Amino acid sequence: MAGNADANPSAGSGGARVVPGGIGRIVLASLVGTTIEFYDFYIYGTAAALVIGQTFFPASAPGSQALNAFLTFGIAFLARPIGSILFGHFGDRIGRKSTLVASMLVMGLSTTLIGALPTYEQAGFLAPLLLCLLRFGQGIGLGGEWGGAALLATENAPAGRRSWFGMFPQLGPPIGFFMANGLFLLLLLMLSEADFLAWGWRIPFLISAALVAIGLYLRVSISETPEFREAMARNERVEVPLLEVLREHWGPLLQGSLAIVVCYALFYISTVFALGYGVNALHIARGDFLGLLCIAVVFMAITTPISAALSDRFGARPVLLAASALAALSGFTLPILLGSGNRFEILAFLSISLGLMGLTFAPLGALLPDLFPTKVRYTGASSAYNLGGILGASLAPYLAQILLAQGGLPWVGYYITAAALISFLAVFSMRQAGRV
Repeated sequence: MAGNADANPSAGSGGARVVPGGIGRIVLASLVGTTIEFYDFYIYGTAAALVIGQTFFPASAPGSQALNAFLTFGIAFLARPIGSILFGHFGDRIGRKSTLVASMLVMGLSTTLIGALPTYEQAGFLAPLLLCLLRFGQGIGLGGEWGGAALLATENAPAGRRSWFGMFPQLGPPIGFFMANGLFLLLLLMLSEADFLAWGWRIPFLISAALVAIGLYLRVSISETPEFREAMARNERVEVPLLEVLREHWGPLLQGSLAIVVCYALFYISTVFALGYGVNALHIARGDFLGLLCIAVVFMAITTPISAALSDRFGARPVLLAASALAALSGFTLPILLGSGNRFEILAFLSISLGLMGLTFAPLGALLPDLFPTKVRYTGASSAYNLGGILGASLAPYLAQILLAQGGLPWVGYYITAAALISFLAVFSMRQAGRV
């Protein structure tokens, strides 16, 4: 069911057609772009666990503040498929470059404005309404980001290096996460509790404006990908790429969406949920837990290139199957390690989970684009990626909170195991797609 019409050993050799010195700038643009976009996205996740509930929802219902904060967190994942359809349409019709510039502008503007919003005390119900609107905007922007960045890298990749080049956009999330949590940690160390809650939490959102300016500078200076230019030269432009994907490539769309579920479950359970649990249930200081996360995310950054190299050597599909199987087993360690209250064991859980996230995430940079032909690749890969986000991440912290209340930590671990099994079966059902 892998519907890649372009899968052949010689495809993807666009790196040889890039002007000398251009490939480095292209790789940097894909890496820096996803780093900034995911930084924007992750600062909201961190803020949701720390301050969003008490800042934007009434103090008269403190028990529901955390749940409401996690619900606003999920709004962006519902918006991401819309962003993937919108930006995918133009990315497949007019090009990858201009579409990536537009997605970064939408994301950056939404993030910066969140940092300037009034609180519930200042504006009443208007505050959470505006927050939800801007969180939706974040989702729209990120919905168009990953697919375009992955294509920017892989459609310029030399033959036999598709997974390695597709790994660079995948490094954006751990770097962006490290930047986001590192900045929050620095603010917690420098500011009093009152100052952090009053205004300090806004700084990471406002800094986004400067970061986006850097990303835009890099992206406006790159050229269009060789594979897209060749597809346009063959007059392969599709009127409505989404309809083509749904009609001709619905199987790969479904498989790709389910294949990424485990990545999202691992990441958001081990970061957003674990942060909230560590601070509220285990009474670990916010700064201390953020420090643990900053250490643990290094393991994701380490396993990402390892997994990409293995994928170029053995194929993305075998690597993903092995990583999903390991992730299924890791769910059973959650109640033992996270629930222990011992910081070394908590760090072990976070490191294992984020390390496995890197193993499962890296090959998808090449696998998802290769499920679709060039003429609908932006729409297909972006839609699969973001539909997987709805299934694996949109409600992950919220559902984990409910599972914790109803059955305890073991059931949160079972959530990870179930997500891993879903992804394992999705990847297992794929036929080997030529290049991966």
